[in-house]
Amino acid sequence: MEISRAEPDSDLSLALRAPGTVSSVPSTSQPESEPAQVSLLGYPLCFKRPRSSSSSSCSSPSKRHEREFEPNMESRRAAVRAWGNLPLSLADPDVFEIMEKEKHRQIRGIELVASENFVCRAVLDALGSHLTNKYSEGLPGARYYGGNHFIDQIERLCQSRALAAFDLDPSSWGVNVQPYSCTSANFAVYTGLLMPKDRIMGLDSPSGGHVSHGYYTPNGKKVSGASIFFESLPYKVNPMTGYIDYEKLEERAVEFHPRILICGGSSYPREWDFARLRQIADRCGAVLMCDMAHISGLVAAKECRSPFEYCDIVTSTTHKSLRGPRGGIIFFRRGRIVRKHTGSSTPGTPKHRKPPAEEAPAEQYDYEDRINFAVFPSMQGGPHNNHIAALAIALKQVSTPEYKAYIVQVKKNARALACALLRRKCRLVTGGTDNHLILWDLRTFGLTGKFFEKLCEACHISINKTPIYGENGSISPGGVRIGTPAMTTRGCVENDFEMIAEFLIRAANIASNAVKEHGKLQKDLLKGLQNNSDIIELRNQVEAFASQFAMPGFDV
Repeated sequence: MEISRAEPDSDLSLALRAPGTVSSVPSTSQPESEPAQVSLLGYPLCFKRPRSSSSSSCSSPSKRHEREFEPNMESRRAAVRAWGNLPLSLADPDVFEIMEKEKHRQIRGIELVASENFVCRAVLDALGSHLTNKYSEGLPGARYYGGNHFIDQIERLCQSRALAAFDLDPSSWGVNVQPYSCTSANFAVYTGLLMPKDRIMGLDSPSGGHVSHGYYTPNGKKVSGASIFFESLPYKVNPMTGYIDYEKLEERAVEFHPRILICGGSSYPREWDFARLRQIADRCGAVLMCDMAHISGLVAAKECRSPFEYCDIVTSTTHKSLRGPRGGIIFFRRGRIVRKHTGSSTPGTPKHRKPPAEEAPAEQYDYEDRINFAVFPSMQGGPHNNHIAALAIALKQVSTPEYKAYIVQVKKNARALACALLRRKCRLVTGGTDNHLILWDLRTFGLTGKFFEKLCEACHISINKTPIYGENGSISPGGVRIGTPAMTTRGCVENDFEMIAEFLIRAANIASNAVKEHGKLQKDLLKGLQNNSDIIELRNQVEAFASQFAMPGFDV
């Protein structure tokens, strides 16, 4: 190999020279900008000489890297800051403006949707935190990604607080805090314990049940995933009283033989007889599951009957009376089966009896692995770590005396509102309430729930329409569901709900007059609401009333 040199020794020429040879060309200085010339196999090569004579091939790579990139590092940092550190008002003024309008709507309005509440500043801070950045598929200690040491700590803390909030023994109960919603939680239970086309049985939606319990319409249309993938037979309330008909429920359960019997609902104002449901589940060989989404706060505060004494699995939302972030949670029995069942065996809950001494040890609940696997990887991907942290914060508050006092006031306010409406000759389903909500039958005003909801919204009162199970078994859309948790969070007490009842009666009278004037066609009714002086007057009074109460999270 021939190497010709036109300049003094350089790193490359030295490397290419045969071992043991010495350059005969004396070293001379050369301007830093002038390149050294080397010929390799007859082809010229060009490279730049090091910046100083002291530099060599042994110069520190980190120093060379620093010299090469340091001048533009600050510009790169500035670019990241320009994109990543802008406040919402500057990053997206359109979204910011809409969000500000929603904030003021919440402050100036009366919130009576039974499934809504207001969270504290700490929960909002966690939801908008850097925990959103982390991916953590799997369970604590068994993640699919690295870097989850602190995420594991948060989730374990949330799990322990969830058990403590409901006074549960960790050796007898486990919990999964990853579901994105209670509907997701319910479907994860079905997925973990059932096969497609297995049977479930829950309260019919028009009777106050939730659609995720297997609802389908009277003409057979399957509404929820539960009714699509599983065979569902609902039980109903007594059309004369509005109470659950446990006798008819038992008859249908024994005949239908569901694999899971579901209790709990979204529009049922009375207590649940969990002991009776346990007997029915045992008789037909079913797992007893409770969806306590609406009453979970009352259960934690021991202000209603608890499903944990009788049920095998308990699910809930985390954002209603618990005042936490929007999400779901699943509690499941674990460990040794101690309760004696009287029915046939069911998936995950084998029929058992007191074994003779020579038989195998007591059987164990097997819900935990099956439900955890159903949540991930069967149903969901990575959990929302910001939600789990926010839930841990809310559950810590649930265990305080202040939260207990809050739930007591929620029930007092619900009773005060019910009494105020009853005094004004309104018709309530079951004649009152045992919990946080009431069902108001508007048929005595000649109204539908849909129109009354729209009119109340125009007055800055938020409620939601609900069907009323009629005396002849028909389903009428003539009702609304009203709850007290949100306005109780803002500081309302019984006297305030007397005023709220007065607002509602005035809204009902305005709506009734509109029907008389414009007819029952929804399109004509909504046109008649525009520029209605009675609505404008009521709205102004509602805003003045609501604005005097504090708003957690962003008080102004």
